[in-house]
Amino acid sequence: MGRLLGFLLCFSSFFISATFADWNILDQRTKSGLKISLKSYCEGWRINVELHNIQGFAVVPEECVSYIGKYVTSIQYKVDSERTIEECRLYLSTSCPLKKDGKDAWLFDIDDTLLSTVPYFKKHHFGGEKLNLTLLEGWMSRGKAPALEHSLKFFDELKSMGVQIFLVSSRREHLRSATTDNLVDVGYHGWTRLILRGPDDELNEVQQYKANVRKQLISNGYRIWGIVGDQYSSFEGLPSVRRSFKLPNPFYYVS
Repeated sequence: MGRLLGFLLCFSSFFISATFADWNILDQRTKSGLKISLKSYCEGWRINVELHNIQGFAVVPEECVSYIGKYVTSIQYKVDSERTIEECRLYLSTSCPLKKDGKDAWLFDIDDTLLSTVPYFKKHHFGGEKLNLTLLEGWMSRGKAPALEHSLKFFDELKSMGVQIFLVSSRREHLRSATTDNLVDVGYHGWTRLILRGPDDELNEVQQYKANVRKQLISNGYRIWGIVGDQYSSFEGLPSVRRSFKLPNPFYYVS
């Protein structure tokens, strides 16, 4: 009996190993029969993150880490970001009758909207590692994040038009000094207010915290013409605003 059990266990292990060894993304097909390449598989994953069909992911799929790394360091990533900002400009010029009374407002997220965290994630497997908040905040505290150039230009354009600029970030309050210094060092200045998460805000998810900020600004008489961010949590919840513009970010998810 013992020999038989041992044989069955060995056979099962061999079968399972063989099954997984035979599985390869390059040999797979979609349900409709389309042949899947690794590039098309990972591109489909990335697009569905941006479309918000894929939510709440903790890590980038291991087989797509290299692809995501190449994307966020590519010309395509810059082109995609620039196109988002161009759509902001078009909307602002055609659909925003600014009153220029000090109450026209625009909201920006910070990370991967004004400042890039790509240098940090380059050293952390481009999202293939589970996010370590302590390490990320340590990197943020050094204030070395580069600017996203297209966002900086749009920021300056809004400022020149007299629009009040609010920076609403999920960064925590203890990073205020480092965040301010980093923003100024790379060219951002003249915003109306920098809003970070205090201890009470941390009791809520980011989406609720940012919705609460919008509610307060609107109650203070501000007309929020638009929001630019890289996470859907920057836009979701009530009150909503006239337009939201999402920048690409396929390597982490904030709810």
